[in-house]
Amino acid sequence: MSEAQILATLEAIDGFVWGPVMLTILVGTGIYLTFRTKFYCWRNLPYAVSSTLSKEARQSKGEGDVSPFACLCTALAATIGTGNIAGVANALATGGPGALVWMWISAAFGITSKFTECSLAVKYRIKNERGEMLGGPMTTAEVAIPKEYGEGYAGFAKILAYSFAFFAVCASYGIGNLTQGNSITEAFQNLCGANMYVVGAIVGLLTLAIVVGGLKSISKVSSVIVPLMAIFYFIGAVVIILFHVDQIPNAIVDMFRMAFSPEAVGGGVAGSVTASMVEAMSKGVARGCFSNEAGMGSAAITAAAATTDNHVRQGYINSTGTFWDTFVVCSVTGLAILTSGAMGKVMVDGKVVLKGASLTIEAFRSTLGNGGAWLVAIALALFAFSTILGWEYHGEKALEYLSKSTKAAMAYRISFAVVAFIGCVSAFEIAWDISDILNALMVIPNAIIMIMLVGPLVKDMDEFEKIK
Repeated sequence: MSEAQILATLEAIDGFVWGPVMLTILVGTGIYLTFRTKFYCWRNLPYAVSSTLSKEARQSKGEGDVSPFACLCTALAATIGTGNIAGVANALATGGPGALVWMWISAAFGITSKFTECSLAVKYRIKNERGEMLGGPMTTAEVAIPKEYGEGYAGFAKILAYSFAFFAVCASYGIGNLTQGNSITEAFQNLCGANMYVVGAIVGLLTLAIVVGGLKSISKVSSVIVPLMAIFYFIGAVVIILFHVDQIPNAIVDMFRMAFSPEAVGGGVAGSVTASMVEAMSKGVARGCFSNEAGMGSAAITAAAATTDNHVRQGYINSTGTFWDTFVVCSVTGLAILTSGAMGKVMVDGKVVLKGASLTIEAFRSTLGNGGAWLVAIALALFAFSTILGWEYHGEKALEYLSKSTKAAMAYRISFAVVAFIGCVSAFEIAWDISDILNALMVIPNAIIMIMLVGPLVKDMDEFEKIK
């Protein structure tokens, strides 16, 4: 089978798994959980954000491996990545400006999904042979489902647990590695013709140097890189938007017009890009999930390591990851692209010629010159590298659950660094499709787990309202 045939096959599979059924599962689960939990996550969002920024979040209180803030930063390291720069741009180039609206809609309900999976992971975490925390949808399913539904469900619970863990290990090499390294190389090659092997060697060696130290090493680096890189990029994007502030009303009108139009429409800030509501919804939700990972269950693996004495409080802290990722970082990326006029250069003779990181770079370059292009490239490198670090921990813990041992950890860390190098030096055009497919496969068992266990969690949330 040729590369073109493989790509066509993967695109067909990607289109199927992210079709109406998956969109219904992902967004529908978030909607159900939001109503089932009495909109607590929306009502308590100010509390959650203030808790994240408090001194208490940086302190150790209760059992766990690292502080609540360090846990959030590690989870954000895995989520704030190429999806915020290249993923948003891809969604706009193929789904039109309306894709950003659907990112917001899915993220609004995704906040509750993120809370649910993370809170459950803390409540049902276990300790491994080293005394470290092990948690996530896999332990939640194995421990909680038989407890709540009876031992007759133990076999079903293990199927869900092992399925999720297997897909998480596979996804760690895709969404958390190949696509990240590929985007780093693409950005620097477009800017300065950087040698891909040099870029790959730097990324691979830095990855190995950090991940061999385990979670404490990863969380220390993430606690510094994540806040700095987010602020650095946010300010740059806001400057772009302010340069074109007169285009904001047009951008917003076009976003909502194309988000809910049954027929394919274009014009305005969309340039020559046309898209229908179905296309905007499909690309917006898929790229939104790729970016914030709400409903995938990956962030829950990291949340389980938090030093906390209350799983609901940690759930609220981790739920802000979706807010920071989508409503802040993805929003400024999308608005910078739409207001700068870069969308007018996406298509030539009916073909998409500018997308991904290149589209975001063009938006910055057109306003700030080469300095703007370098700003995006540096931000992309930091975003992508932090994602590689965060996903290494996710994959390692999923592998630990599958193998029931910590002995495979070092081999996994080394192989992960090698794959980071491969991602940088290979032209993985199929990487995005593979990542989208693996994302979908993780969503299914995680959604079932959350729906089955949200009932007992609501009681915990009611109790927490009295003491928060």
